[in-house]
Amino acid sequence: MARTLSQGLRDRVVAAIDGDMSCRAAAAHFDVSISSAIRWRRLALRYGRAVAKPRSGDRHSGRIEAHGDFIRALLAE
Repeated sequence: MARTLSQGLRDRVVAAIDGDMSCRAAAAHFDVSISSAIRWRRLALRYGRAVAKPRSGDRHSGRIEAHGDFIRALLAE
């Protein structure tokens, strides 16, 4: 799984792009992908800052939790 890059790096890339550096040049300079530089610039224009989406725990247990009562009833028998 890809790691989340620091907020400081995101801010520096966006600042470089705002300072008349192209997205490709900023990506090469800071050693990030071109698509990340473009996406961070777009986020900064839209929301004022390129903030990472929250990354948190388990996203798959909801499938089994939907059937939790049924499973607990089976185990109780």
